[in-house]
Amino acid sequence: MAAPTEPRSTPPSLSIIVDSNPSNSRLSELGIKSWPKWGCAPGIYKLKFDAEETCYLVKGKVKAYPKGSKECVEFGAGDVVVIPKGLSCTWDISVAVDKHYKFESSSSSTS
Repeated sequence: MAAPTEPRSTPPSLSIIVDSNPSNSRLSELGIKSWPKWGCAPGIYKLKFDAEETCYLVKGKVKAYPKGSKECVEFGAGDVVVIPKGLSCTWDISVAVDKHYKFESSSSSTS
C-alpha cells in the first residue's frame, strides 16, 4: 500500500535566492550596468519564469509568493535576486520597481 502523499510545495531547486546589498565588486563582476532595465508600477502580478533570471533592484519593494508555498520572499532596492527557471509566483509590488535583469541562456541541451 502506498504512503499518503504530502501536498506539493515549491521544490528547493525552485527557491528564490536573495543577495542583500552585494559589494560593488560583486556588482561589477556581474556586469549589471550593461543589463537591460525594466520597471513596473505597484500592483499584484502573476509571473512564470521560462528561464533563470538574475536581477538587481535599483529601487522598489517586492513580496514574491512562489506557487505552492505558504512562505513569501521579500526583496527590494539594493538586492541581487536569482529566480529559477520554471518558477511560477505572484509578485506583490508595494513600491514601484526599477531593475536591471538578465536571463540565463541555456548553452547545453538536456534532451
